[in-house]
Amino acid sequence: MAQTAPAQRTLLYSLYCGVSTLIAPLAWRKVAGKLRDYGLPEERVRERLGHASLPRPAGQLIWFHAASVGESLSVLTLIARMGEQAPDAEFLITSGTPTSAELIAKRMPPRCRHQFPPLDTAAAVDRFLAHWKPDLAVFVESELWPQMLVRARKTGCPLVLLNARLSDKSVAGWTKRPDTARFILDQFALLVTQNQKTAANLQTMGAAPDRIRPGSNLKAVSAPLPVDQDTLDKVRGNIGERAVWVASSTHEGEEETVLEAHKTLLKKHPDLFLLLAPRHPERGDAVEKLVKDTGLSCARRSKGVMPGTQTQVYLADTLGEVGTWYALCPLVFLGGSLREIGGHNPFEPMQAGAAVITGTGHYNFAETYAELSALGAAAEVRSAAELADQVAKWLEQPDAFLAARDAAGAFISRQSDQLDKTVDALLALLPDRRP
Repeated sequence: MAQTAPAQRTLLYSLYCGVSTLIAPLAWRKVAGKLRDYGLPEERVRERLGHASLPRPAGQLIWFHAASVGESLSVLTLIARMGEQAPDAEFLITSGTPTSAELIAKRMPPRCRHQFPPLDTAAAVDRFLAHWKPDLAVFVESELWPQMLVRARKTGCPLVLLNARLSDKSVAGWTKRPDTARFILDQFALLVTQNQKTAANLQTMGAAPDRIRPGSNLKAVSAPLPVDQDTLDKVRGNIGERAVWVASSTHEGEEETVLEAHKTLLKKHPDLFLLLAPRHPERGDAVEKLVKDTGLSCARRSKGVMPGTQTQVYLADTLGEVGTWYALCPLVFLGGSLREIGGHNPFEPMQAGAAVITGTGHYNFAETYAELSALGAAAEVRSAAELADQVAKWLEQPDAFLAARDAAGAFISRQSDQLDKTVDALLALLPDRRP
């Protein structure tokens, strides 16, 4: 795909570069402190200054940059498929959080390595680029760091914005600065969007229409989450034949609603078992107190306690085990949605065979949930009473629940062909593969 000459840099971009240089010491202290607090060695902390802790492999290198956990994990299946199609290619993933680095390390595809990204300053970015010399750079979702984009493009490396997603607020801000928006978007050879709305927004912001390609949400074609069969068997054995529901990725202010719904359900289903998995495991103490204050019995995963036949709530305050919980039960309430948080990835539970209940505050996945609701694969609730009613419906009407799960599975299947199309589009941009 041919790329036209980028638009001229603007005064606003120049001011951004100047301010970035001035605040770089403060930014460095902040990000370095977080990584050190996590216990990372200094060699890895200095990656944020562009100092690589690994050698660059020989051959073509495809660089993926993502914000954090969800975005990083969403590209692993894509990288694996690209690796099959391009057996000589090597891959680099950068992401900013230690949690994402830890999870990526556990699921790394072949010929892939992780680094923390450089701060968006000239010195750090140039140091990073001089070492890694990427042949193709893929930025995931909304990671638009101006200097990283502009300086990478200056090296001759084609850039792609993949799984593009922009909030209405972000679009409104960029359209007030049309020259700078066009300058930034002109750095990309290809922009692959999650939906038609984002495609239209990018064009409004000044992106060249012939570089925009509407696609599906990349998370819909990611590999299913890993399942620890030993843990799954132990929990199943401990709880017996009891009915189960899962409340996953809940946030502060949501557990109260979930627990109120569970108490209501227990009146009609006294043996019902709730597996509660907060989005942030470090909130375990606070959530455990909520459960006990509600008068429900609780076992806590992070303390090594297994649930028993009388356990009403299993607090799964651990990291990286949610795939096991979805395998335990396909009736899932997905948090981040009872408040205006934006919702979380509904594709993960659906890939495990689940149907999903959500609140209405899922604006990050608004188009997806609209389609899922229309298909009957997801249900929206607004209160503890509605949540209890929906869980009860799926518990008591197995045919309706099976129909919802089938609709979810069919939706996931329809997304699979997008993966190969995306792989082909990306590989076509590699220097020795371009027509």
